[in-house]
Amino acid sequence: MAKNENAEKKSGTKKPNIFKRIGTYFKEVFSETKKLTWPTKKEVINYTIAVIAFVALMAVIMWVLDLAFSSGTKALLDIGHPSATVAPTITPAP
Repeated sequence: MAKNENAEKKSGTKKPNIFKRIGTYFKEVFSETKKLTWPTKKEVINYTIAVIAFVALMAVIMWVLDLAFSSGTKALLDIGHPSATVAPTITPAP
């Protein structure tokens, strides 16, 4: 037997059935939601603007990093194959 079952038997108390526990849980949840304070319309607008600005800033930073890394990778690949960057010369036939 588990420790909880032994403790319940010794103390004489019994856990309520599952439906009573679920009901108690939801009663407590609803009582906690009554304590919540919701942001004002002005706060919501300010938070929304801050999130949009942050996302835009991160998008610009990611774009710059992507551009830098792709240019760097291309430069490194061109070092290994210099003939790819040199224009081919056509020699006239004699």
